Amino acid sequence: MKTKLFLMTIAISLMTACTNKNEIKTVDAKQFKVEIEKPDVQLIDVRANDLYSEGHIPGAVNIALESPDFLSQIEMLDKNNTVAVYCRGGRQSKEAAEKLKAAGFKVVELEGGILKWDGEVTSNVK
Repeated sequence: MKTKLFLMTIAISLMTACTNKNEIKTVDAKQFKVEIEKPDVQLIDVRANDLYSEGHIPGAVNIALESPDFLSQIEMLDKNNTVAVYCRGGRQSKEAAEKLKAAGFKVVELEGGILKWDGEVTSNVK
């Protein structure tokens, strides 16, 4: 009986460990700043290209969720590194985070999108 209980505990622990690898962590702007400063974090802005150009978090790469090749573009990211994702208000980043998770990525999402961001913003518009 003790052996069965022990084996079941190990099995549950292993399943939990495997499940947590590809998770979505939704955080506020303050924690998002901490997350994107970590080494090897891949920062992705999933808004349309024109919105990205108007202003984005420095270091962010634009992979628009609405792009027909969104899935092929995210496949070029490194699955060993966390992806930090944001959009304007949070709806698109939630959808993108689910797609990233399904593709095998660990994801950190900015709650409320760039509208809640109080850090630096860079613009490509001149």
